[in-house]
Formats: sequence, C-alpha cells, structure tokens
Amino acid sequence: MILATRLYAPEVAAAAFRLRALARGMVQVGAQVRVLTTRPPKSAPRASSDPGVRVSRFPVLRDAGGNVRGYLQYLSFDVPLFFRLLFARADLVISEPPPTTGVVVALTSWLRRRPFVHYAADIWTDGVIALGAPRFVIALMRALESFSLRRAAMVLAVSDGVAERATEFGIPLDRIVTVGNGVDTEIFRLDGAAAEGVRPTFVYTGSMSEWQTPAIFVEALPRVHEEFPEARILFFGQGVEEESTRQLAERLVGDAVHFGGVIPPREAAQQLRGATAALASITPGVGYDFAKPTKIYAAAACGTPVIFAGVGAGASLVDENGLGWRADYDSEAVAQAMIAAARDEASGVRAERAAERSRWVSENASLLAIGLFGARTALRTLKRGS
Repeated sequence: MILATRLYAPEVAAAAFRLRALARGMVQVGAQVRVLTTRPPKSAPRASSDPGVRVSRFPVLRDAGGNVRGYLQYLSFDVPLFFRLLFARADLVISEPPPTTGVVVALTSWLRRRPFVHYAADIWTDGVIALGAPRFVIALMRALESFSLRRAAMVLAVSDGVAERATEFGIPLDRIVTVGNGVDTEIFRLDGAAAEGVRPTFVYTGSMSEWQTPAIFVEALPRVHEEFPEARILFFGQGVEEESTRQLAERLVGDAVHFGGVIPPREAAQQLRGATAALASITPGVGYDFAKPTKIYAAAACGTPVIFAGVGAGASLVDENGLGWRADYDSEAVAQAMIAAARDEASGVRAERAAERSRWVSENASLLAIGLFGARTALRTLKRGS
C-alpha cells in the first residue's frame, strides 16, 4: 500500500497525525506500507520511525511560513509524485487533499489499473470559496476535486458533515465511509507535566486560518480583564491570520497575548494541561460549519475544557458531550465563556471534571483506533476488486 501525502509526521499538523495513525493501522492488519511525502521543514520535531512503515521523502517548495500551501507549492509535490507513482508497485494507493494530488493519484491509478482511496478531511472547494477566490479558480478546483472523488474506489470521511458534502459530487453512499477524527491519546492525555504560569491562561493551538479567525478571542480579552486582570492568551501555531491577530493584540491588550509559533505535540499537551481552557473557533457562514477541529479533541484528552466560538458541528460536539462552552461568534459571548471558565478553575470545578473529559476522548476519539478502522475499511476495496 502507498500513502501519497504532502503532510506526514513529524510535521505538526492534524493531517500528519491522522495519516501516521492510518499507516500504523495498515501495518497492524498485515499490510506493507510505503509513504510518499515531503522533506519536513527545519522547525519540525525529530522524526521517529514506525515498524513496517517505509517513508520516502523528497524536497518541495514551501511558503514563507514553511507550509506546502499555494499552487506552485502543490505542483512541486504533485509533479514528482506522478512519476513516483507511475513506476511504483502497489495494490492500493491512498491520497490526501489537495485535489491536484487527488488527480495525480487518480491518473496514475488508472494507468496502473489499481484502486485508490481518497481520505477526505474536508471539501477543498469550500476552502477556496471561503478565501473569496475568483469564479474560474473555484470552478477549476471543483472540477479537479470532482474528478478525483468520483474515481476513488472509496472515500474515507473524517465526519458525517464531510461525507454529506462528498455526496454532492455524485458519489454513491456505499463508496463513502465516515471513519471519524481524533487525537493521539498516547501524547494528549490527562497525566503528564503541565505548564505553569499566571491564572487564568487560555491556550489556542494549531492553524490560524481564514475560516478560524481566532482574533475573536483577542477581541474578547478586554472584557475578561474587567474581572480577571491577569488573564492572558497563548497562541501556538501559525497561519495566514497570525499577523492580523498579533497586530490586534498589540493594539488592544499589549503583552497579555503571546505567540509561541509551532511547538512539538508533547509540548502542546503540556500547555493544554496547564490551561484554564482551550480555545477553538470556526467563522460562521464561510462553508466550514461542518468542521470539528482536532484541537477540541486534543484539549479534552488532556482534561482541559474547550471554549468554542461559532456554530455547527464543532459547537455541538463541545456542547453535547460536556467538553466546555459553546459561544456565538461574538466578542461579548466569547468573553462570558472565558469568564465562566476562569471561575470554574478558581472554584475547583475544572479539576473535578478533567478525568471525565479525558475519558470521553479515549472512548470516542482515539486516533489509533480510528487509524485501525480506516485501514480495515480501505483494504475492503481490494476484496471488492478480487
């Protein structure tokens, strides 16, 4: 089996963790796994090997933030990938977004007469629309995504929302399987070292993208300071919204907001365990209301409550499972949730419910279990072909 992806461990990204879990799951069910991916950026943690997983890396163009993001960056991965796949022996190929990679996998799979599986973390066209791209770019991206999705022997979706969106491309329901999403509970867990510091401290980890716009938490902080003057926010991650969020923080609250860049998962877990609450958001109305950010699972696995700003699947996930607070995407509503979290920490309620939150993730969102399920599901395509 070949896994074709521009993101793979040790890069600090939800997709990288998810795909490593899938590769490990494939090994568990007896498959030989080869990963075709990129050479990680210098900022990435040290790579660790997994028995039975052979990783082949090659150079790729990255943007100023070290990401493989942008049309030239995608092509710098996809063009060499085409030839690597064309001459590679495999019974099955699994691809990840972007759609350009999906097209490469679809074409080479057709030429080699082998099946491929598309692992859908989201619908890429939705992101292009959210960016306000020109119509011709949206149309092109939709065509590419439709081409790869419709030709996949199976689509693995991380949520029911993604699965439902995939059906809009005309894919039969029997070719779409929701495998779920989660975190590595070997790293993100209740026991372990916790960061110390002033109280209350709110922590945001991961991507700061256009459809998350975490500046809403900075906008809420002045109101929180009226009751908790020492409150601060720690941002760990990067993205196109980082600079505008940083500028807003300097203007509104000065040094009460800290930007720590991308940190290794184990350090992120320490920061989450030491936080009053974790922060997560999805900007309403940009096409991503179906998303369930991985940072929700990571925080809850560490026993930390989550404040989710926005509507849709992420808000329901937090609210229905007692993982924290859901708030409208409004600075006053977010501030009230942050104040409630600070009060719970001070009264001891946060500590009392930590084990309950962590246990829920272990039972419902263990990435290792999801990787094993995804592996077994993907290998069913070979039985169909035979």
